[in-house]
Amino acid sequence: MENFIYYTPTKVVFGRGGADQTGELLKQAGAAKVLIHYGGQSAVKSGLIDRTKAALDKAGVAHVELGGVVPNPRLSKVREGIALCKEAGVDFILAVGGGSVIDSSKAIAYGLRDPDRDVWELYQGLRRASSCLPVAAVLTIAAAGSEMSNSCVITNEQTGEKRAYNDDISRPRFTVMDPELTMTLPDYQTQSGCADIMMHTMERYFTSAEHPMELTDTMAEALLRTVMKYAEVLHQDPKNYEARAEVMWAGSLSHNGLTGCGTDGGDWATHMLEHELGGMFDVTHGAGLAAIWSSWARYVYRDCLPRFVKYAVNVMGVAPGASDEETALKGIAAMEDFYRRIAMPTNLRELGIAPTEEQILHMARSCARAAGGSKGSARVLHEEDMAAIYRMAL
Repeated sequence: MENFIYYTPTKVVFGRGGADQTGELLKQAGAAKVLIHYGGQSAVKSGLIDRTKAALDKAGVAHVELGGVVPNPRLSKVREGIALCKEAGVDFILAVGGGSVIDSSKAIAYGLRDPDRDVWELYQGLRRASSCLPVAAVLTIAAAGSEMSNSCVITNEQTGEKRAYNDDISRPRFTVMDPELTMTLPDYQTQSGCADIMMHTMERYFTSAEHPMELTDTMAEALLRTVMKYAEVLHQDPKNYEARAEVMWAGSLSHNGLTGCGTDGGDWATHMLEHELGGMFDVTHGAGLAAIWSSWARYVYRDCLPRFVKYAVNVMGVAPGASDEETALKGIAAMEDFYRRIAMPTNLRELGIAPTEEQILHMARSCARAAGGSKGSARVLHEEDMAAIYRMAL
């Protein structure tokens, strides 16, 4: 078992009607003037933004608002938010939405605490943040886990770079999680979210650590089986509250550090590979992860064979084959079958993109550079390996 630090300071308010408590929660957190940050028109049309503003008004918390966040949240919107908050004297950011909105909110919060520096420097790895304005969330999509995590991902639309920055100071002060707020999501977004949730745990599970923590493994496997079960339920019955609740809670536990305790930190190559797809082609993150995972898995499984065997048996329910290699490959194939059952892609063609060789080489070069030359725990990948995986996924 590896040494670890487990830090989860976020207060969770889970269940029906939680959004109506937002004003009091902000007041308790000491907010004086809040930016309500959200995405497209769905939060407005559903009445959630009006409910949120009413809750803040009732609690006597002043607010301004900024909508327009898109999937793969843009640096330009972050900069717009920083400018607005400076002018308005905002001291607290409330994200009303999914991972993209929360990530955009975190980036704005970083920028406001160091206003004389370009916030993009954090994502380029040029410096660390000195501090961060407090952030909270009203979650509307179970997927990214950003509502309890230390991470955020921003896309620079001018350069096509999609980059992550992780720091515990950005973990939300509180998160409101009402499963009913996710019931109007299209199935594609729901299932992309389930794929994203699973991948946050899978990235931590496929590790070369010599003695992973048995308890962590057991929790990780149970979480993955739970998400698979209820992803299929929601594919047929999108209004099922219990299924929505199970998936929503799994999303937070999958990315708040719990499923990585005692490991070497995990692999994360699939995420890095997908970030390049998102930056170049603006694909939905969870779907992009599903499209690249099995090619990554087939490329690396021999270097991490015991973990792939364990995953096949304990998560995918595969009967052991004549050899460990056969069992591992059956597990990868079973994962692809699951993706197909929930209408997720298993390759780039099914994702709807067909990168050219020039684009593949560009993505591999950019991925390796962003990773500092190499990435991975199951197997350490270099630029040429990354290009090979993209080709396998065509």
